[in-house]
Amino acid sequence: MIIDEIKKLNIQAIKDKDAVARNILGIVMNKWMLLERSEDAKELTDTDMINILKKTIKQLCEEAENYQKVGNLEEVANINRQKEILSVYLPSELTEAEIRSIIEGLEDKSIPSVMAYFGEHYKDNCDRAVVMKVLKGM
Repeated sequence: MIIDEIKKLNIQAIKDKDAVARNILGIVMNKWMLLERSEDAKELTDTDMINILKKTIKQLCEEAENYQKVGNLEEVANINRQKEILSVYLPSELTEAEIRSIIEGLEDKSIPSVMAYFGEHYKDNCDRAVVMKVLKGM
């Protein structure tokens, strides 16, 4: 599971005294533990970890924008490194060309049908906003 790989990477970051990696890996592991201990806890899977990673990367992007606005380029570089560390564990995203090809192969090209199809078959591999953009451009 992804969480096991993240724990191993965290141990390596501790050994290497890599504070940037330790910080972000600690945050992700804490989010995992909170999810495990939540009231509606169920058996967690890699999909749950992927969701945690995507949300964390989105938060890092917003944080980087704020540091960019105030001119703190050192923090922006640290955040970009943290995003790189986490991105390794995400599945590759479908390109616009791949999305267009999949849509062309569908019988029903209505928005609800296409979005439901991508939600069911490619939810971890595509950004729904990109699917909508491609669909509207067809």
